[in-house]
Amino acid sequence: MSTYPVIEMTTDTLLSTTRSVRKRLDLSRDVPLGLVRECLEIALQAPTSANRQHWSFIVVVDAEQKRRVAEIYKRQWNWLASTPYSVGGRFSDDPTRAPQQARAADSGAYLADHLAEVPVLVLPCIEVEGDGQFTPANQADTWGSIMPAAWSYMLAARTRGLGTAWTSLSTSAEPDIRAVIGYPDNVYHAALIPTAYYTGETFKPGKRQPLDDVLHLDTW
Repeated sequence: MSTYPVIEMTTDTLLSTTRSVRKRLDLSRDVPLGLVRECLEIALQAPTSANRQHWSFIVVVDAEQKRRVAEIYKRQWNWLASTPYSVGGRFSDDPTRAPQQARAADSGAYLADHLAEVPVLVLPCIEVEGDGQFTPANQADTWGSIMPAAWSYMLAARTRGLGTAWTSLSTSAEPDIRAVIGYPDNVYHAALIPTAYYTGETFKPGKRQPLDDVLHLDTW
């Protein structure tokens, strides 16, 4: 039983309204560590390959540590924004999707500017067995053992009034993040999840591509 208030909602509502929250993160309100722990306890029930449970969860609350992580993230955001793969530059010729991308780019830039102010940063990590190197054979097995847990954490946070965002820019600067946090060479972080209470009342389902545009039966 939760020791913190839980928002009652249907499973469908939970799954369709767990948004990536950026501009609506409440940067002025502390998040109890006990609440984060409660969400992580739920995350530990996620499936993992061969039941190895070779995951770790780094919770960053120290202001200096957050500042150093945020500097790396901001650098990566600025780099991405200068490339053809920038968030705002994608689907620029699609009148339906272009405005959505522009909004996503704007909120992404906001997060990059304010990441150090977010009360809690969570890095879900996974250990790579053997020599600690990724291969075509172990990629799916490795990431598949941490991403369900990371998503479960975000779902648990949503039911407890917390907003989160799935960010992966920091993974392209793995050595720099490792140097700040100090985790071993055979451990990798799968995402960086800003966590805070959110402003406003609730969220609505996001705009997505029609199912029939992405559904394939039996063959491509």
